[in-house]
Amino acid sequence: MHKHILFLLVLFFFSGCSSIQLVSNWKDPDTVLFHAYKVLVVGMTENEEVRDAFESKLKREFEKRNVEAVRSLDLFDVQFTSSKQSEKELSEVEQQLLDKDFDAILFTKIIGSEDRKTLRRRISELEKNYGMFRDDYIQHQGIYYEDDYYETFTVFHAETALYCICVGKERQTIWRAGIDIMDPKNFEKTVNDYIKLIVLAMEEQDLIFHNTEKNEITGL
Repeated sequence: MHKHILFLLVLFFFSGCSSIQLVSNWKDPDTVLFHAYKVLVVGMTENEEVRDAFESKLKREFEKRNVEAVRSLDLFDVQFTSSKQSEKELSEVEQQLLDKDFDAILFTKIIGSEDRKTLRRRISELEKNYGMFRDDYIQHQGIYYEDDYYETFTVFHAETALYCICVGKERQTIWRAGIDIMDPKNFEKTVNDYIKLIVLAMEEQDLIFHNTEKNEITGL
């Protein structure tokens, strides 16, 4: 019970103070614990700088916990990622990973984006109690005619999934999380917050990153 309360408190912190939000969190009901000793980290994006930073930082998180991790950058050559792969070719890749003693693949990708609007409101306005209709109307009538009354921002929908490539497991999905990235402006902070959140979520589910008495990421 304590573990779940802690998890919810930290998620609340992330929701309020970060541009990263966990919106879905599914775990295979037949999997209680999942240990891995060698993991392939895949960040699917055409931006090589983002891919490099994401996979490198996540690789370090595994290594902190004595789990060997390999970046897809170091495994997939340019020819592989620049051309369409068939189901047969990917099955061969999975078999090669199995032959090289990999236990799992942690796969992250952007699955969509959308533009959203929010009212451009000053902090001083948030505490006002509009007692009369005319006061409320006068304060907000800019909605009709002010082009900059709203702030437009982009939300990216990302997904991280953990796949077991163990013998007899048929490359099954162990865990899948949906994460929203709100209008990222600070590239490094966004990557760091994303990784912190998925590590925390996997710890809570006892998947590779297992809970300890003191959480190494949050310090709680």
